[in-house]
Amino acid sequence: MTSKSLSTNLAAVALAGITTHAAATNGDNMIGLTAIQNGMAGAVVAAPQEATTVLINPAGMAMLDIKDVRFDLGLGFLNPPRKVNGYESDSNLYMMPTGAVAFHVNDKLTLGMGLGGISGMGVDFSDTTALSGNQFVVTTKQFFKVSPGLAYRINDALAIGGTINLNYQSLALANPLFSLPQNQVFGWGITAGAIWKPNSKMQLGISWSSKQKMSDFEWNTAQGKVSMRMDAPQTLAFGIAFKPTSNLLIEADVKRIWFANVLDMVPVKRPAGSPVPAAFNFGWSNQTVFAIGVQKDIGGMMQIRAGFNYGKSPIGSEDVNQNFGSLAVVEKHLTFGLSRKFSDKVIGSLSYVHAFNNSVTSNTSPNTIELKQNIINFQISYQY
Repeated sequence: MTSKSLSTNLAAVALAGITTHAAATNGDNMIGLTAIQNGMAGAVVAAPQEATTVLINPAGMAMLDIKDVRFDLGLGFLNPPRKVNGYESDSNLYMMPTGAVAFHVNDKLTLGMGLGGISGMGVDFSDTTALSGNQFVVTTKQFFKVSPGLAYRINDALAIGGTINLNYQSLALANPLFSLPQNQVFGWGITAGAIWKPNSKMQLGISWSSKQKMSDFEWNTAQGKVSMRMDAPQTLAFGIAFKPTSNLLIEADVKRIWFANVLDMVPVKRPAGSPVPAAFNFGWSNQTVFAIGVQKDIGGMMQIRAGFNYGKSPIGSEDVNQNFGSLAVVEKHLTFGLSRKFSDKVIGSLSYVHAFNNSVTSNTSPNTIELKQNIINFQISYQY
């Protein structure tokens, strides 16, 4: 394999990684951040139930049934088996924490803050012929945000909210041509949302997150300084929740993720003679995600959940050779979850998500990338 073709084939290195909260994914975005959100397959824009709504739809904080405060802490374990041409990547178990708090100030105002990983994935291929010649690919990408915000309840039917997102992103990439060590940058963005409750059985929600603008990564190499910027995509989500009875909740969401604006082509500034390419042509397409979740109350102490989430892979057959390091091709997710009240104030929840195996084969070579995912989340909530 020539240096030019190797550089092209390994371009996706800059996309790979594992975030502090790398759950089952739409592209490299999480479908949910906690056991409750994952149990609903990510369909939580219209009828959020916990403080981590500050990270998804901040208006939801004003709709929480709390007197003073709610805390939500979650811990997840991800198993993402992935392959290139049948060769498996190492590093198949990751731990992911998330947390948030909402303070009920008065009947109108709720303040809150959340933190968690929003996107990321990674590979660790060693001396495999998967890449046509005993190359190694080791990559890491993390995107984590802290979001302070507020929600304001205009009246009994309408709430609005917003956050400032303080973002942290890290990236490391290595292959036979170059090795760029773990580096980190900071950035910012905003999220805004609204929830409208037209009657006692229905709620509508909308949430928008701006493009998350990040600083440039910079690496000092033998040839000179290499730099690049990798922003996170803008998203827009709509949800409708319906309660046909007091103990049954059904929600359906649709979300648009503008991957093409940030992960189609990423230019690189590098000195003459650098083995790093002038641009990473990942070719990611925008993605539309559909999610539906159902929750049933069992007595007064337990809730069970199930859901389905689908988003067409942003990586097409024409982009396989540029995405060996970012195998973000899963499309279908089946989810289950439950919550159990331990007291009037303490609730425990858990969920299981399975992202079904999906593979994409290049239309210009025999190369195939594939991925499936399993994730278990545990959550403890305190509400007063």
